[in-house]
Amino acid sequence: MHKNPPRLLTTAGFAPVVEGDCACASSTHAPLPAITNTHLLHIPDDVKRLPLDGNFHVYLSPRARQGASVLNGEAVSILGRFESPLAASPTDTPEEQALIREFISQGLLEAFPCPAAQPASSEMLTAWLHITDRCNLRCAYCYLPHVREDMSMETAQAAIAAIIRSAKAHSHTRVKLKYAGGEPLLRFPFLLQLHEYAKKEMQNNGLVLDAIVLSNGIVLTEKIAQALSESNIRLMVSLDGLGNYHDTQRQFVDGSGSFSKVSAGINTALKNGLTPHISITVSARTIDGLPHLLEWILRRDIPFNINFYRENTLSAVQGDMQFNSERMINGLREALKVIEADLPRRNVLASIIDRSNLYSAHTHTCDVGESYMVFDQNGRIAKCQMLIHLPVANIHTQDPLRAIRNDKTGLQNLRFEDKTDCKTCDWRYWCAGGCPLATHRATGRYDVKSPNCDIYKAIFPEILRLEGFRILKYDSTAKTN
Repeated sequence: MHKNPPRLLTTAGFAPVVEGDCACASSTHAPLPAITNTHLLHIPDDVKRLPLDGNFHVYLSPRARQGASVLNGEAVSILGRFESPLAASPTDTPEEQALIREFISQGLLEAFPCPAAQPASSEMLTAWLHITDRCNLRCAYCYLPHVREDMSMETAQAAIAAIIRSAKAHSHTRVKLKYAGGEPLLRFPFLLQLHEYAKKEMQNNGLVLDAIVLSNGIVLTEKIAQALSESNIRLMVSLDGLGNYHDTQRQFVDGSGSFSKVSAGINTALKNGLTPHISITVSARTIDGLPHLLEWILRRDIPFNINFYRENTLSAVQGDMQFNSERMINGLREALKVIEADLPRRNVLASIIDRSNLYSAHTHTCDVGESYMVFDQNGRIAKCQMLIHLPVANIHTQDPLRAIRNDKTGLQNLRFEDKTDCKTCDWRYWCAGGCPLATHRATGRYDVKSPNCDIYKAIFPEILRLEGFRILKYDSTAKTN
């Protein structure tokens, strides 16, 4: 007789918001194989396990459908029966049988030997639309020259047509448009007109549209916030710190800081029912201010993601932005303390550390070279927005996504199996090796681990532990176990 009923708690209902200015990686989830009572079951070697308070443990499997799982002591004991391959017992109670099915669903158990399963292809095709190169800021890490050029409606419509051609050719059923710049809100009437056109064209071609505008928040007004909300366009705003921490990286043309304007824009969005997603770029200049920024964000219950500064040709002169591993690890640990003190309902497994996503396994760090296209203001198409000046196709290419996938001369976004040290790493399914562009800039190679590898390995266990405590906080049944 169990002292407490065995419990498996998951992040169900609290799925993370996976967003950013990059091409977020697609999940590798494939359909679960059919498992019967005659199968031997065992705990896969790649399942992660960390202790929490009391008898609770947090688990993470690359086959998980709902991120991490928390098990109480009684559930841990039942799972432990399968350390070696074993069939489910016919004497198991209905409750134990249900729990074993949950173990299988969350990837904590699999058939032995494991049946082969192919990763599922991504439903989403993501396209960055660079509707203007004009900007009212001159951010220290920006990779754009900011020439005064805008995308014409003719070019924009041709871009939508090219996106649809590739989506249908590669069996994508969903399209995400990222309206970007420059500062896209400087062309807000054009943005709305383009979005209405895109909605109609996607609908006519049986595609589901998701849209987000990537903004610095400076010119965000009540009218714009209301229009974005009414048009179902999400908003991402860049905010790198409070006060001087933000201002040291994101300044106006005259060198003055932009924090007061950006924070006012965020508050305007919130007052008008539009919850922005905050994109944080952390460098050596701002890491010390990250804990205070997260306090500010958590008080407002805003989703966020943390990105590491990536050097580019234009920002290379900003030498004081480069960070070392020790300082970044210490800064992130202080930030995690802030989150632990005010755990949000929202899942943060995909938010805290750069290009990684601990909620869902993936084979590539991002979708660059796979299901991502970047359209510049003139209709040229690149693999990554940071390489927007190196196009591999244009709006007249019949299938630009195929051209991107076939390009072997530019940026190569390899699977983790093809990267030295990554293919055997314990965290390979959730990290996939880090930003390939940053790795190539640091090492001259794409097939090696990220220069930030030490940071990732130090922080990943702490993020998983944090998620375990978050699940316990918001699952009412945990309090009785």
